[in-house]
Amino acid sequence: MTLFSRRALPVLLVGVLSACSTQPPQVDHTASLTTHRAEKDAMFRDALDSPVPRAEVERFLPLAYYPIDVSYRTPAALAPLSDEESPAFEMPTSTGQRRQMRKAGKLKFTIQGQTYTLTAFVTAEDAARRRLFVPFRDLTAGLETYASGRYLDLDRTPTGLYDLDFNAAYQPYCYYDPKYDCPIPPPENRLTVPIRAGERMRQ
Repeated sequence: MTLFSRRALPVLLVGVLSACSTQPPQVDHTASLTTHRAEKDAMFRDALDSPVPRAEVERFLPLAYYPIDVSYRTPAALAPLSDEESPAFEMPTSTGQRRQMRKAGKLKFTIQGQTYTLTAFVTAEDAARRRLFVPFRDLTAGLETYASGRYLDLDRTPTGLYDLDFNAAYQPYCYYDPKYDCPIPPPENRLTVPIRAGERMRQ
């Protein structure tokens, strides 16, 4: 569930398993993303609670993406923060409101040979920190992607290790309809490189 949507979007994993193999099923990453994107288009087109206004369907759908690029999928390690180290604070949103959040920690990762960090957040009411929210802005913002930035969501892992896949980056709902209340990526999550992966604006 995103932080501003009313419906969870299922991510379908397509397994490829040899009939004679005893190994666990292997996930076809490209097929998984492609399936998820097709289902997201269908939901945005048909659902009563779609974030895309009826009058804007032809403008936004199908959603536009960069080509899937495995170089933008990278391991990441979370340096966690405790509740004491990360008190609740107000994150500004696109409508001028404030969202109660906590910092979960810093994700450290490498993209194309360079090391970066992004702060991961949780909603203040999520005491178990089950879902990490990673808003970010990069050098494509305002040119190829939504000006305020894009989002990633991660399920919390017990190891602190994550599969950080920018091919799964998505634009906030306020890109389609300004009535939505979308958290704005903080300055610490502004990357100094273009991330040409994930959802982009239609040309």
